[in-house]
Amino acid sequence: MSERWIKGKLGDFITLQRGYDLPLYKREEGVVPVVTSSGINGTHSIAKAKGPGVVMGRYGTIGEIFYIDNDYWPHNTSLFVKDFKNNNPHFIYYFLKTLHYQAHNDKSSVPGLNRNDLHAIDVVIPPLVEQHTIAGILGSLDNKIELNRRMNETLEEIARTIFKSWFVDFDPVHAKLRSEQPPGMDAATAALFPDHFEDSELGPIPAGWRVGEIGDLAEYNTWTLGKKDQLDEIEYIEISEVMLGDINSTSLYVRGEEPSRARRRLRHGDTVLSTVRPDRGAYFLSLNPSLSLIASTGFAVFTPKDANWSFLHSALIRSEVFERLGSLADGAAYPAINPEIIASLPIVIPSTELMMAFHKISALLYERADQNRTQSRTLANTRDVLLPKLVSGEVPVGQIDPYEESIA
Repeated sequence: MSERWIKGKLGDFITLQRGYDLPLYKREEGVVPVVTSSGINGTHSIAKAKGPGVVMGRYGTIGEIFYIDNDYWPHNTSLFVKDFKNNNPHFIYYFLKTLHYQAHNDKSSVPGLNRNDLHAIDVVIPPLVEQHTIAGILGSLDNKIELNRRMNETLEEIARTIFKSWFVDFDPVHAKLRSEQPPGMDAATAALFPDHFEDSELGPIPAGWRVGEIGDLAEYNTWTLGKKDQLDEIEYIEISEVMLGDINSTSLYVRGEEPSRARRRLRHGDTVLSTVRPDRGAYFLSLNPSLSLIASTGFAVFTPKDANWSFLHSALIRSEVFERLGSLADGAAYPAINPEIIASLPIVIPSTELMMAFHKISALLYERADQNRTQSRTLANTRDVLLPKLVSGEVPVGQIDPYEESIA
C-alpha cells in the first residue's frame, strides 16, 4: 500500500442515506429503475437520486451492492450513497463490496444495517487517480462479462426464433403453400419442407411430419452417480444457482462429502431442467461437461436419442413449455413436477433431414454462447481474486493487466 493512501472512517469518504418508501400501488409507468435490497425491482416515473449511484441492501439481502448508471429511485429496503465526496463512484462500488456487513447489522428481530454504524468503520482509501485506475481494471472485466451476456441473449434468441418459425409456426410451409420461396432460406433447405398441411390431433401440421412426445426424442435421468464411481471430487450444481441457461456458480466437494442430492451425471448435449418451480426457467445446456460435474436430483436431465441436441434443447426451453409445466406443478411451498410429465409433452416431429439442417445452424449459436459463458466465468474469477487485493493496496495497480490475469 502506498503512503499516499488515506486512513479514516467510511463516513469521511461517503455519506450513506436510507432509501425511500414506494409501495407497488404508488408506482407510475416510467423508465426510472427502482433499486431494492436485491437489485432493480421494477420502474417508476420519478427519480429520487442522481446517477451514477451505488446502492446496498439494508434489509433482506444485507450488504448486496449495486451500481446504477442513470438516475434512480433507491427503495427504503436499501441504503444509497448520497454524497461521494469527490471519490470515484465506480471505485466506491467495488470498495463497498469488500466490507463485511454481517458484523454491522443491528441484530434486531429484523436484522438490518445502520448507516451510522457503517460510517464509523475504519477504512483506508487510495487517492483519486488510483481509484480511477482500480475502477477501470475491474470495470473492464465486468464490461466484458456484460457484453458476453448480451451477446448470448442475441445468439440464443436467434436459435429460438428459427425453431419457432420452422417447427411451431411452420412459416416455410405457409410460404410454399403460397408458391413463394421461404424468405432468407437457401433452396436446398427450402426443399426439405413440404408444400401443404395435413390434419392431426394437434390441428394442421406439415405433411409427412408426425405428432409425438418429448419422450420419443429423449431419455431422462439415465446416468446416476453411484458409490463405486471413481471420482476424487464433485463439482455440484444446485438449482438455486441456475437461471435461463446460466450456471451462476458451482460447489466443490471431496468425494463422499457431497450433498445426498448430488446424483445427476451429465453428457454432452443434455438439456437440464429444474423440476422444482418449473416455470422459473431454471435450465442449462450441458456441452462437453467434465466427469466430475454433477447436478442436483431436483433437475431432470434429458439426453437426446432420436433428435439432435440443439433441436431437443430448443423444443424444451420455449416459454410455452415453462408456462405449461408451471400449471401442472403440485405443492404449495415448492411446486414440482415429475420428469414423466415433461417427457409426455406433445411435439410435432419433422424429418431427420430437417432436424439436421436446423442443427447445422443452431449448434453453432449454442456453442458460441457456451464459449462466452466459460470466458465470463474465468473473467469473474479473475475479478473476484483481484478485487480485495486492489482495493486494499496489496497489489499495485500499475502491474495489472486484467486479461493476462484471466488467461493465467
